[in-house]
Amino acid sequence: MSKVSVLVVDDASFIRDLVKKCLRNYFPGMRIEDAVNGRKAQAMLAKEAFDLVLCDWEMPEMSGLELLTWCREQDSLKSMPFVMVTSRGDKENVVQAIQAGVSGYVSKPFTNEQLITKVKQALHKVGKLDALISVAATKTSPAFANDSLSALTGGKPAVVAPAAAAPAAAPSRGLLNSPPVKAPVAAAASVGGGRGQGQLRLPNGIQQCVIKALSLKEALLVVKRIDTLPQVLDSAVLDLEQGDNAETARLNGYLHAIVAHEQKPDSEWLQLTFRFVDQDAQKLDYISRLIARGTAQKHFIPGA
Repeated sequence: MSKVSVLVVDDASFIRDLVKKCLRNYFPGMRIEDAVNGRKAQAMLAKEAFDLVLCDWEMPEMSGLELLTWCREQDSLKSMPFVMVTSRGDKENVVQAIQAGVSGYVSKPFTNEQLITKVKQALHKVGKLDALISVAATKTSPAFANDSLSALTGGKPAVVAPAAAAPAAAPSRGLLNSPPVKAPVAAAASVGGGRGQGQLRLPNGIQQCVIKALSLKEALLVVKRIDTLPQVLDSAVLDLEQGDNAETARLNGYLHAIVAHEQKPDSEWLQLTFRFVDQDAQKLDYISRLIARGTAQKHFIPGA
């Protein structure tokens, strides 16, 4: 029985490693290759056959949409499953991808279960799923361990802030049908001050956040403490608004550190170090402009 082969395409090595680990845990018989951008993936697809492509949208040299469009122009790749794994989940982006011939969509940040479900759906449509199920069934898999930390550590316990009683976070329903959560973010600004506000999308839900500090590599965020605590190495997306038209910039990354914001065990706020993983030049330029403008943009708190 020939192995099912999958190509993972993303300019962020953290995301590629997360996806590959998750797939290997659930599908031990799967062959997995990766590419750092659309151009590299194009060269690989021209040389060898793959049963499925899992691809980011925003990448240098060639975007995911450009790669998808090229694939659908090739006779040998017209019917190959192509799933977008991206933070671009707005209606207009989804419609654009559908028109280009996308097979499925996974919104960042994603849980392992969401990713595996999309992979199974895509492979089932082309009759490739049965080739993997029998192998996967013989092995107990930690792939549904709820978070990206398990995908990277094989289920070892996470290092998180102490638990506290608070209203539970609403479960994530995906980017398209998840309205912004109205949290008391303004109150967080008074906890030591803040440079701005944003929306942090985690695998277990959406939280409003205060931006305490910002650099080209990471952002220091403050969020309200809830029952379902975030975990170190959780993948996440930080949404920021800019300009008069309130255009949203989506910065992909992961949680590098989590500590209590106040020097007491029952701190109401958590301080998160959010590391960026995007290598896209436009996003790096955007972060640079945010740092340079300081309080000029309307999402920054006046007088901070």
